[in-house]
This record gives sequence, C-alpha cells and structure tokens, in this order.
Amino acid sequence: MLAQLLVRPPAQDLLTRVAALRGDDTAFGKALSRLASAAAESDAVTAEREYFALFIGVARGELVPYASYYLTGFLNEKPLARLRADMQGFGIARRADMSEPEDHIASICEMMAGLILGSFGAPADLATQRRFHDRHIAPWAARFFEDVEKARSAVLYRPVGEVGRLFVAIEAEAFSMSA
Repeated sequence: MLAQLLVRPPAQDLLTRVAALRGDDTAFGKALSRLASAAAESDAVTAEREYFALFIGVARGELVPYASYYLTGFLNEKPLARLRADMQGFGIARRADMSEPEDHIASICEMMAGLILGSFGAPADLATQRRFHDRHIAPWAARFFEDVEKARSAVLYRPVGEVGRLFVAIEAEAFSMSA
C-alpha cells in the first residue's frame, strides 16, 4: 500500500480502497483509520496536486523521496549503487516504465514486499529480509516518513507518513526480536 501511494498520485480506485481500511485501537490501527478518513475526503485531482507539491514541484518538491538524497544530500550516490548491487543479487530488474532511480521510497517498499511475498522467486528468508531492511530502509525511511507527516503541503499524505513511520518502527522492532 505504501508503495502504491508513493510511486505516483493515487487514482480514485486506490483512494476508494484506502478509504475502506479499518483500524483498531493500536497506534498503527488509529493511523490507518486517519489515513482512511483522509482518503475518503480526497479525490484524484486533489491528491494529484498534493503529490506534485510534495514530491515533484516546479523546480523540486517539498520532499525528495530518495535514499541517496536522505543519506548523502545528493541523488545517485552510494546508497543507490548498493541497492542496485543487491537488486542484481536478488534478480530484481529495474522496471522499464519507471524513470525514477531505484532508491525511491516507493521502489524500496515494493522490493521489500516482493522479498517477503516471493515476487522475485522464492520468498526470502528472515535473515535476508532483515539484511535488506537494515541496508535500505532502516537508515533513512523513518526520517522520510516523519518529514511527510510534517510537510506543509501534506493533507492526504500526513497520515501516509504516520502509517509509514509506524510501520518502519514495527518492522525494526520485529527484526530486533529475531536477532
């Protein structure tokens, strides 16, 4: 879900599916409920404008959703090279229809999900999942999602940031328990 919301502006069908989410009384469940409410109050045109302001902009969006940028201050740096090396090892190829560098947060979320679900062959074992998480998500994703939560232009994306931040924290805790 995070990858779908972050890869491009959400179409109305995605907003409708997100609006149908129901959370529980946990922090994560409450964040999901806030996201569902924000999606229900949004529409594709409004979401597209917000996405543009946050991630694209006229010269640059309010946020730069790339690992290289968050970790080095520049695009196309060592974090992208490390990710590409790991992608090659997993047999993951860059999607032909994507012009964005592979270290975009949506791509990394999609790769992590694919490793878990077995989209790139057999599901990755827990140690492999943890290594990918520790190398490509843990160093920067929580900070990115916090920035999304605080972004001036964020309405629909404020709870996306909250859900992302909480999800990354849950994953980090789960991986630390498996050590």
